[in-house]
Amino acid sequence: MEKAHAVLVRNLAEHSDLTENDIAEIGRLTCTARNFEANKDFIRQGDDPEAAALVVSGVVARYHLLQTGRRQYLSFHMSGDLPDAQGLFIEKMDHALCTIGPATVAFLPHKELFLAFKRRPSVGFAIWRETLLDAAIFREAITNNSARPMRTRMAHLFCELFYKARAAGLSEGTKYPFPISLLQLGEALGMAIATVNRTLQELRRSGTADLRDGELIVLKWRELQRLGDFDPAYLHLKRRSPV
Repeated sequence: MEKAHAVLVRNLAEHSDLTENDIAEIGRLTCTARNFEANKDFIRQGDDPEAAALVVSGVVARYHLLQTGRRQYLSFHMSGDLPDAQGLFIEKMDHALCTIGPATVAFLPHKELFLAFKRRPSVGFAIWRETLLDAAIFREAITNNSARPMRTRMAHLFCELFYKARAAGLSEGTKYPFPISLLQLGEALGMAIATVNRTLQELRRSGTADLRDGELIVLKWRELQRLGDFDPAYLHLKRRSPV
């Protein structure tokens, strides 16, 4: 497993130019890693955290908790992501973070991050850019869930996850570990469980993708990209994914 500092550098370097001094500054940050079981909250809606969360391994999700107790999953995050970097600049979290499958998360004290920003503004710019990329993904998710047909909606999410995983070197051939339940997938895409099953069956029959045994499997990338109306430009990655 990569160390937390190396994971953060790898992720930031996907969209920002980091100098040796920037990397050394990141290496001085305190990273306290914790292992979590599947489906565990580690930041709750309404919390006022004093440290930023960094996904070291596994997959985590950002979600809104509704008054009914239901969840609306907003985004999924993989190794290297800082899913709550917004917490540096807002008083209370307006969303929660949980694991999707077992995951390791490192926590970086806000105070140390602010000092690092003062010493190396370029590090602050890189983390600020991370929040802007999150916003771009949110905008795409709004369009995806409100304007696209069900099959296109699911195909687009699969494309986004697989593209990011390939760009970060986290996939194994045609597979990316994504241990999401069908209920959680429905809560992410605004689908009833019956619709999730039917839509997933359509993708299986198309021979493009499948979600099975905790893995996202992409068999025909170009066809899945076409089905999902997927253009990776909104991810703003410097390195194009080798798919």
